[in-house]
Amino acid sequence: MKKLVPFLYLVGLLLCVTGLVLYATAWDASPYFVTIGATIIALAQINDPYKGENLIIRRLRRQQVFGSLFIIAAGAAMLYTRGNEWIILILIATIIYLYTSFRISYEEKKEA
Repeated sequence: MKKLVPFLYLVGLLLCVTGLVLYATAWDASPYFVTIGATIIALAQINDPYKGENLIIRRLRRQQVFGSLFIIAAGAAMLYTRGNEWIILILIATIIYLYTSFRISYEEKKEA
């Protein structure tokens, strides 16, 4: 499973980005790409737990899963609303991912 997790991250990311780009063309299937991609990313994160003792990194990893849930909600908003409310959810998820990725790398450097 460990070798499969980076591949799942990549597939989920490509599906999300493809869905977001294709949404600009008003293609009806693009929200499904976003939702499925975000679900794959969330499942990959859940199946790749942090096994260390650092509580800060554990908290940050849980926040990343929470960010994936925001992307899944954005896909649902793309499906069920015709406005641009989903952009706010994507923005929140992006801020969470940026914050946690920088903090995790900082904490790992501090730990080493």
